[in-house]
Amino acid sequence: MIMAYTSDLLRTLDERGYVHQMTDAAALDRLAASGVVPGYIGFDPTAPSLHVGSLVQIMLLRRMQQTGHKPIVLMGGGTGKIGDPSFKDEARKLLAEDGIKANVASIKRIFERFLTFGDGSTDAVMVDNADWLDKLEYIPFLREVGQHFSVNRMLSFDSVKLRLDREQSLSFLEFNYMILQAYDFRELAQRHGCRLQMGGSDQWGNIVNGIELARRMDGTEVFGVTTPLITTADGGKMGKTMAGAVWLHEDQLPHFDYWQFWRNTDDRDVGRFLRLFTDLPLDEIARLEALEGAEINEAKKILANEATAMCRGRAAADEASETARRTFEEGAAGAALPSFAVEGGSITIVDALIGLGFAKSKGEARRLIAGGGARVDGEKVSDENAVIAVAGEPVKVSSGKKNHGLLTAG
Repeated sequence: MIMAYTSDLLRTLDERGYVHQMTDAAALDRLAASGVVPGYIGFDPTAPSLHVGSLVQIMLLRRMQQTGHKPIVLMGGGTGKIGDPSFKDEARKLLAEDGIKANVASIKRIFERFLTFGDGSTDAVMVDNADWLDKLEYIPFLREVGQHFSVNRMLSFDSVKLRLDREQSLSFLEFNYMILQAYDFRELAQRHGCRLQMGGSDQWGNIVNGIELARRMDGTEVFGVTTPLITTADGGKMGKTMAGAVWLHEDQLPHFDYWQFWRNTDDRDVGRFLRLFTDLPLDEIARLEALEGAEINEAKKILANEATAMCRGRAAADEASETARRTFEEGAAGAALPSFAVEGGSITIVDALIGLGFAKSKGEARRLIAGGGARVDGEKVSDENAVIAVAGEPVKVSSGKKNHGLLTAG
């Protein structure tokens, strides 16, 4: 049965394709229609930047704020010391406390581009679960919280069952993660009046645990929403490329590469990605996704421009777009292309491909050359021992038809 939502929040999430599962949709819809709902999503600070795989969750918080609600960004400074075992093949590497703090500070810069932070009723706030988890005493926690969890039920969750079915180790440390995440929801409900937790579909079990814990311990009614797993039309995982993760920070991925990732979207994904990752009106998106043939490329450029502007700023998007135009339409080399400084005036084609990030190893670079995918200033290179002279003007190196970079004199 398709539900007609009365709240701007659920109507927006539904129309733009964010909803996979929801607890008590009717009650949440009434709540969201009657006032400001504080809602949170948790992010573990395992690196200095988040990548495109986290972008759906970031956009969920943005949609909350756009529809008059309060986003809470929960940084897992406490749970990050353990690591979320959900659908992982092995335990995550444990991070030192200083590293976690540095990552939290770095990641906050990303959220400031998508959300408005402040003290207002719908302003976003960022909190760290280390503020309460680090202070827990083990015996009181077991008595007050642990009694509400059934190990039998915890073992039945897909995130745990998958590891056990594969006979892969699941440490007691990781097993505790779902209890701590449930406790986070209860703590945020008490501290910030939080009524909603959102997350990816792999978080459903953890979210339900938190809802039940808040009800059992405090009698509080809270809700959960999960998003579908975002895969590309060819079945690949969103945000994974041959070159690795698509990072949101420019420190880890140049503006042009970020723009080009969106420009390379499969024709079949354009409409869906415009709804999820841009603020364009739905009627405009409907017009763009109806384009066919070569015209769909214009929709892809708009997707790339809008997604890049939101994450990196409009100037970065314009620069990347102009670089793409010059590179692909004029055959020139734009300033926003990724670059690699060459010391000593020359470099082998193999080392150039690795330096620009087009290959991860010498073997991969050689295979690229053998397959006819390497070009220098537009000319195909077939000799893996070829040496490129770099002095004065930058030299353009290409991998395939879509990846281009510049070698500059160091």
